[in-house]
Amino acid sequence: MLRGIGFDAWRFDYVKGYGGQFIQEYVNATVPYMAFGEFWDTCEYTDGVLNYNQDTHRQRTVNWCDATGGTSAAFDFTTKGILQEAMGRGEYWRLVDSQGRPPGFLGMWPSRAITFIENHDTGSTLNHWPFPWNHLHEGYAYILTHPGSPCVFYDHFWDDSLSKTIRDCIALRRRHKIGCRGKVIVHTASADVYAASIDKKIAMKVGYGNWSPTDNNCQVGQRDWVLATSGPNFAIWEAIF
Repeated sequence: MLRGIGFDAWRFDYVKGYGGQFIQEYVNATVPYMAFGEFWDTCEYTDGVLNYNQDTHRQRTVNWCDATGGTSAAFDFTTKGILQEAMGRGEYWRLVDSQGRPPGFLGMWPSRAITFIENHDTGSTLNHWPFPWNHLHEGYAYILTHPGSPCVFYDHFWDDSLSKTIRDCIALRRRHKIGCRGKVIVHTASADVYAASIDKKIAMKVGYGNWSPTDNNCQVGQRDWVLATSGPNFAIWEAIF
């Protein structure tokens, strides 16, 4: 049935409503190319401000994927919540956890993390938990360079103001074969800038602060760093070997 009607993957809705073992049974029976669930869980806040430590939140997503026997990935709501708080409030120090990893679900289990900026519930006409519109370029620069399996919101892909950023970042990801298990080295996460290198192939920064891999002596064995693309408060460089 799956391929007979032209699909090759499953997206499971509201998976908090039923046990992960049923997902495992369904996936094993249909053998899709990939499967992922909408495990939308509330992040931890104090007085309306997102807590820095979201380990409990992302662990619940890990637990759900475990309940499926690892057969299903899950949308990374932790990363979305942290990204929009960090960028909207100018608190880029939020973008690294206490162990030096990305602070979202992708920092724990990147091969099962479906990263995204917006979907039909959080943005668009429903607008339940929108990403700050003036930081969308930065948000895509982050998820399209980092591990996990990034999703692009349909509305954004066809938005004239965003399309070039998204397409450029996708092209870079493909050219350097940045996959769901890529290795992230966080070089800085301060109030005004976050910078990282991924798989020793690209370096990126988001935020209004100054940073470049050359000026900050980012060494991955390269001969040089070349700016590949940039936009509002983001830049991405390629390592030349």
